[in-house]
Amino acid sequence: MQWTNVLAGAVLVLFGRRLFWLFVGCIGFIVGFDAVSALFSGQSQWLILLIAIGVGLLGALVSMFLERVVVGIAGFFAGGYFLSNAAAAALPAGDPGIQWIAYAIGGILGAILTTALLDPALIILSSLAGATAIAQNMPLKGPDRGILFVALLILGIIVQAMQYQTKLPKAKRAQ
Repeated sequence: MQWTNVLAGAVLVLFGRRLFWLFVGCIGFIVGFDAVSALFSGQSQWLILLIAIGVGLLGALVSMFLERVVVGIAGFFAGGYFLSNAAAAALPAGDPGIQWIAYAIGGILGAILTTALLDPALIILSSLAGATAIAQNMPLKGPDRGILFVALLILGIIVQAMQYQTKLPKAKRAQ
């Protein structure tokens, strides 16, 4: 179900910071979909999709009540998702241990960033996660996938920064 990850990625690229609960829900869906696909590889795609939707909805609901904690958790998953996919693309195929190490490092950095610098970190991490989800699920190879990723990342950061800038009070914008 590649289209689901592309759709979730597009939402993250365009609205990740603005709709925080949606950011958490989309990250939960994407990570849940990847994890459930790997754990239950022989199962129906519809079952995997339902479980991933459930994980995403649970994340979105919890985020409404425990914003700061969930921000850190979502930052962990977004950073881990991005860095593990970057490691898989950059390093020769083979050792899955490297991907897990990259996931842990990216996750820790993502959690620290989101809790320390909430809005800018949400813009960057949601753009990274969304661009990664879209680029990984497009039928492109090599440099074309990298170009698409960079273009989507830049687009996401610009669009969300403009949305954030219009949200700030005039006094803060002038500084």
